[in-house]
Amino acid sequence: MAEAILEVRHLSKAFGSNVVLRDIDFDVRPGDVTSIIGASGSGKSTLLRCINLLETPTAGEILFHGENVAAAHVNEAAYRAKVGMVFQSFNLFNNMTVLENCTVGQMKVLKRSKSEARETALRFLTRVGMAPYVNAKPRQISGGQKQRVAIARALAMNPEILLFDEPTSALDPEMVGEVLEVMRGLASDGMTMLVVTHEMAFARDVSNHVVYMNHGVICEEGSPAQLFGDPQKAETKEFLARFIRG
Repeated sequence: MAEAILEVRHLSKAFGSNVVLRDIDFDVRPGDVTSIIGASGSGKSTLLRCINLLETPTAGEILFHGENVAAAHVNEAAYRAKVGMVFQSFNLFNNMTVLENCTVGQMKVLKRSKSEARETALRFLTRVGMAPYVNAKPRQISGGQKQRVAIARALAMNPEILLFDEPTSALDPEMVGEVLEVMRGLASDGMTMLVVTHEMAFARDVSNHVVYMNHGVICEEGSPAQLFGDPQKAETKEFLARFIRG
């Protein structure tokens, strides 16, 4: 078994007296597609924000290739280039074109030349089907197209892991499929992905590892066959029964 790229150890996060995450432990290995599922408010997005250092953990460690990135001395920009994030609200720069959105991080963080950044951006925009829109501004494209641009922007940084925070939740239903199709393609290409999602079919069919969170703890985890086919905890069974009924 390959060594873990990312190890989360005894991670906790509190906002004042409100404890959102409690003693979270799991590993991410090369090529893993890990889906994190659970009801709204269970701590899933906070966990991803801690891993991306957008939130500071209250306790515990986040080890990236063995180095605790939750420590104070870490270069956050360089780390985020390796552990990219795709947000539910896209987070594109509205004053920049699609192409500029995909080149600015490369030039600033990775110090690539404009021509190299452009070539890389075009390669990934083509991959997600957005090459015809390189000169468009975000306001001129649909939500599904914005999310595909956001994925291309993250890929252009050559990350080792991509974090997805409910990437389809802000989309109209007819646009969900186009984004999930891009994600399925990335998974089949071996991209290491950590996905917070309400798309249970994606978690069941594309992931190789599923984590069910409830009230800030990992309630149960395992392969999709284990979690969807033979859940052990009553809370997991109840949550998945709602999905099956839906």
